[in-house]
Amino acid sequence: MQFFQDHILSVILFTPTVGAILMLFIRGDRENVHRWMGNLFGMLGFLVSLPLVIRLGENWNTFNPALTDFQFVEDVEWIPSIGARYALGVDGISLLLVLLTTLLGAIAILSSWSAITQRVKEYYILMLLLQTGMLGVFLALDFFLFYVFWEVMLVPMYFLIGVWGSDRRLYAAIKFFLYTLAGSVLMLLAILGMYFTYAQQTGVYTFDIRTLLEAVPGFSPALQQWLFWGLFFAFAIKVPMFPFHTWLPDAHTEAPTAGSVILAGVLLKMGTYGFLRFSVPMLPDAVKEYSQIMVWVSIVAIIYGALVCMMQKDMKKLIAYSSVSHLGFCTLGIFALTPHGLSGSLLQQINHGLSTGALFLIVGVLYERRHTRMIADFGGLSTPMPGFAAIYLIVSLASLGMPLLNGFIGEFTILRGVFEVNKHWAAWGVVGIVLGAAYLLWLYQRVMFGHVTHEENRHLPDLNLREYATLVPLVVLCFWIGIYPKPFFEIIDPPMHRIVNRVNPGYYLVDPVKPLPAPSAETGTTSATPGSAAVPPQEQR
Repeated sequence: MQFFQDHILSVILFTPTVGAILMLFIRGDRENVHRWMGNLFGMLGFLVSLPLVIRLGENWNTFNPALTDFQFVEDVEWIPSIGARYALGVDGISLLLVLLTTLLGAIAILSSWSAITQRVKEYYILMLLLQTGMLGVFLALDFFLFYVFWEVMLVPMYFLIGVWGSDRRLYAAIKFFLYTLAGSVLMLLAILGMYFTYAQQTGVYTFDIRTLLEAVPGFSPALQQWLFWGLFFAFAIKVPMFPFHTWLPDAHTEAPTAGSVILAGVLLKMGTYGFLRFSVPMLPDAVKEYSQIMVWVSIVAIIYGALVCMMQKDMKKLIAYSSVSHLGFCTLGIFALTPHGLSGSLLQQINHGLSTGALFLIVGVLYERRHTRMIADFGGLSTPMPGFAAIYLIVSLASLGMPLLNGFIGEFTILRGVFEVNKHWAAWGVVGIVLGAAYLLWLYQRVMFGHVTHEENRHLPDLNLREYATLVPLVVLCFWIGIYPKPFFEIIDPPMHRIVNRVNPGYYLVDPVKPLPAPSAETGTTSATPGSAAVPPQEQR
């Protein structure tokens, strides 16, 4: 038990890899064995991540949001000749993304049970290896290790799209690979720039992220600007920000259902994670210099993505373009550079993974039954599929930001943070929310209500037990975050407050992590609070 606690991040990271290695020794024609093995290690990967937040015993240490440093750290020499180390750790920024990755990974693998009928062995091996690559990005505390996992993740996703995708799968796979690789090369140059500049200043060659987080803000403003753009293209392509989004609809549309779930739920978050982990805290001068450009690019993505959604005839492509709009909200919150904007952005990343991942699962359910994704081929499905209709409605409402569901909390918090800086930016964000409600409800109406357009739709079976098992956990989490988001904000807020203090020193006049004071017995008002004591963002710039 002590070994498990001391190396829990390595266990989480490599549990899927162990499953993939074991499956190599099982004959390829034993397809059901591979299905069971893939699901076993997918679920095991999720279960071993739960001790990060669930106490297993009296002496077990769970994640403590009050601590400012990285937790569960593992740090050993790896390649001493270049200063690279095997270093893992989590904080409030990465913890929720790790849990989201393990959950969606298990659900995506389960959703593939009947959808994948060819090359079953190779499919489940690649899904498990992809899981390790994604987790490594969020856990790495060494830039060299981070870059290795960033690149490793490309290979399984390339084959998942190119082998098990739809008609234009090779085109989509190559486009995805080239776009991401181009951004990765520029990111590598930025990493090497930090590496050699720090070595010139100190005589120490290191890729340690914790060390560089403290050192890079002291680099010259001109160098910070070059580093910012080197990192920007890698993260912007991954988000994807407008106009680097063109790979996304093709990849989403051509990928198998599980691939689309992972793409929307986790891979896109690597870009926003990069902005939160590296760009904003490491390069505060450059971020403040270019923040308005980033905000307007985000607003264009919000409006453009929503408008393009309203013109789509393919359900999957519509949901793919909705990710461009929804991730625009996340980058809008990041570059508003306020506590609410940053906290809302990270929470909205989790929300997007849950709701949009569920929407792709829903499209997969219909595709397995009708082998078409065209909206015009559906209609009146609420009668033969009432359980499906109920879950689809909840997920759609969560995605469009209905109160008491998760999307509302994230969008409201982002708009609250953006309004502090510029009310016009917030107004454009509201327009995106209205358009989002329009295309999601219009899609639901055309698919679930109206006349039955094809006779096959009259007798479609409702959700089976396995499909309920993939969708119900996501619905439960949507309600949990929408009704009681406090546990999530307790994890998210402290690192976001520290980022704000780094970008805008003196933003707070009091400790922002302390709880709000109780109301005064005489006046019914509170004493100074973090919100009221903060210097207005406009005066900080």
